Amino acid sequence: MVQLLEEMEVYAKENKIPIMLSDGIEFLEQYIKENKISKILEIGTAIGYSAIRMCVNNNIKVVTIERDNERYKEALKNIKKASLENQITVINDDALNIELEEKFDLIFIDAAKSQYIKFFEKFKKNLNYNGVVISDNLNFHGLTKQKERIQNRNTRQLVNKINKYIEFLKNNNEFKTTFYDIGDGIGVTRRVENE
Repeated sequence: MVQLLEEMEVYAKENKIPIMLSDGIEFLEQYIKENKISKILEIGTAIGYSAIRMCVNNNIKVVTIERDNERYKEALKNIKKASLENQITVINDDALNIELEEKFDLIFIDAAKSQYIKFFEKFKKNLNYNGVVISDNLNFHGLTKQKERIQNRNTRQLVNKINKYIEFLKNNNEFKTTFYDIGDGIGVTRRVENE
């Protein structure tokens, strides 16, 4: 398994596919263990790296959504190599097109940054009463706090959207978010009445 994960890390780097930073994924793995999470919805599979990491040594089920066809195929290949087909279900579609009935203990958002608010609003109904939403990339390489470092217009627009999502989380009366400067910035969001 270690070898497979290392190969995936190299593949992601060579092909410029964003995967979670090591301290971010370690935080997530620890959170899953400590909170006895058993069912996860992941929005943004990429090549299956985080889904595999979440499942290793954990008896959990992950439903993960990836709209990019090539990444979807790569994820299936990696999940098969990891012998985790019974734990991980990959859906090849845009998450905003999908309707799910089932409930999850944890919803992990790590997909198109510009759509984070839409993902949150769409899937909060799929969150168990005591469940949490974990969002990755909230620092976006430190640019959300240091806008003067941004070189181009597209990046500036993206960072503005991430900052909008952060404000959306901060001002959400239904949920409370704790922000962590771990990995590329992580938010852990839970319902207010469960505080």
